[in-house]
Formats: sequence, structure tokens, C-alpha cells
Amino acid sequence: QVQLVESGGGLIQPGGSLKLACAASGFTTSSYIMSWVRQAPGKGLEWVSDIHSGAGDTFYADSVKGRFTISRDNAMNTVYLQMNNLKPEDTAVYYCAKWGQRPTRDGMDYWGKGTLVTVSS
Repeated sequence: QVQLVESGGGLIQPGGSLKLACAASGFTTSSYIMSWVRQAPGKGLEWVSDIHSGAGDTFYADSVKGRFTISRDNAMNTVYLQMNNLKPEDTAVYYCAKWGQRPTRDGMDYWGKGTLVTVSS
């Protein structure tokens, strides 16, 4: 069955870096759009980044563009989010999500349980 397991969160000082990982099983990440989505305390879900299937085109929210990088290791079937120059407003639970075979119809059909990133001095 499909499983997504995030790791790599933690407490980091402003300006620091973290790399999140999303280990996938039950499907091949390179065949689907994969996303990172975050939820700050007391707020709604915020899309962060996508990596598309095939060539792996990437997309970012304006709030993280230039600081975060999404990537994929096909051999490990894992998606990563490298986060640099972290800010307190990046504090959130970060979720990895898989899109369905037909994204506009299916949306994000599987989610991980999330990993908490806290940016604080």
C-alpha cells in the first residue's frame, strides 16, 4: 500500500538549514507529482513546492522561492526539501503528499503524517 514517511524536522535557529526527506513506498515517486505542504500553528494548509513526474520540473510558493529546493532520488524513491535561510515564519508541520494519476481530478490522494520544523532562537 502507499505510504509516505517524513523525517528531518527539528528545532533550528533563524538563518539555519534543514533537509526534510519523504520516503515513499507502494508506488514510484518519479511517476507522480509530489508536493510539500505545511501548516503553521493555528493556520491552514499552505502549499510549499511541487516536483513533477518525468523531467522533474519544480515549482515553489513565493514565500520560499530562492530559499527552498525540492528534489527527488529515484533510486531511493525519496523526495527531499532542502530549506535554507530559515525564518521564524517557516515554523510549521511539513507534510509530503502524492498527487493522483489525474491531478486535476484526483488532487493530493495520499499524505504523510508530517514532521515539525520549529525556527526559533
